[in-house]
Amino acid sequence: MKTFRIYKSYEELPEAWDDLVGHDIFLQANYLEALENATPNNIQLFYIGVFKKDMLVGIAIIQRVQFYLKDMFRKNTMSYIKELFREIVSRVLKGNVLVIGNLMHTGQHALYYNDSQIVQADFFNTLFQGLDELIQTIKKKHDKKIRAIIAKDFFTDDIILEDKSTFRNHKLHEVIVQPNMILPLRDHWHTNKDYINTLNKKYRDRYKRAKKKFGAITSKELDIDSIHEKSKTLHELYLNVSNNAKFNTFILPENHFYSLKLKLNDNFKVFGYFLNKDLIGFYTLIINGKQLETYFLGYDEEHQYPNQLYLNMLYDMLEFGIINRFSNVVYARTAMAIKSSVGAKAKPMVLYMKHTNVLMNSILRPIFFLMNPKQDWEERHPFKT
Repeated sequence: MKTFRIYKSYEELPEAWDDLVGHDIFLQANYLEALENATPNNIQLFYIGVFKKDMLVGIAIIQRVQFYLKDMFRKNTMSYIKELFREIVSRVLKGNVLVIGNLMHTGQHALYYNDSQIVQADFFNTLFQGLDELIQTIKKKHDKKIRAIIAKDFFTDDIILEDKSTFRNHKLHEVIVQPNMILPLRDHWHTNKDYINTLNKKYRDRYKRAKKKFGAITSKELDIDSIHEKSKTLHELYLNVSNNAKFNTFILPENHFYSLKLKLNDNFKVFGYFLNKDLIGFYTLIINGKQLETYFLGYDEEHQYPNQLYLNMLYDMLEFGIINRFSNVVYARTAMAIKSSVGAKAKPMVLYMKHTNVLMNSILRPIFFLMNPKQDWEERHPFKT
């Protein structure tokens, strides 16, 4: 017999949870605890365990997200047509949405099941029973109606999509979203020099220019005390980047990076860029097995272009990955062209979604393209042929 249980906190998770999801740090209790202690104020976490008899055989990470117009759209100067579309989107999506996944990171870090213990169809059918109960619980206890369900971010060749009938049977639309930018690290790259030697002349020169423009800026890893001390500055630098996004679904709280460092220890890295002892930029990394996952970053806009801070961050993330012998650097979505110029490849992704109102569900798919607009960008080819 297959059953499910709903958990409202990492503290309630069964002991077998981490044993099942040891392959992915984003599913483990330490990360979930850090997230709960420093989650955006419009996000609430839930967890679903799928059991076969009394054995935990599958899990799901669920986020209840409250979408607000002021948080979703940061640009105030819009044409009349765009303003009209913004109003339509806000009316369709404003309110509570259940996300099967993690809005704070690109990738499928939400679902896992032991395929030797349960077949895919049974896992998903049990999961959706749990979702139905969770929707009713939220309505009863919080008086909040769930307006939509989103399952994010699946690679198009993900084995978990082998049978898509469950999503179709539950009226979820498949929607193409921006790709994940991933740079596979070559076996013969042992130092940064090995990487540079594989670049063609144009991109070797580009690398040298970026490092020259870096000037007197120095980089160093921040320990937990420094992260705590500089939390306010880190948050301000993060907001410089976040507030310039055309569309956003959350704002990280000030203690977010400290909370992750506190719980993930050496698996969470914060590197700061300093000029005359002033912190002018930073980037963060999460070590997920052999995958080096890039996380949030921030910078002082005054130095971004003159010193090519963002491009230097991409190079420095890559160098860390090479030296520490990771398999891939996962650069995530957005800014595809510049990430491509460093050597990252676009891996296609989709998500599944539905509106709980039948009429709205029929128009939700085209509306979502406004949220995640297709960007025209040219793939770069930095390596020697």
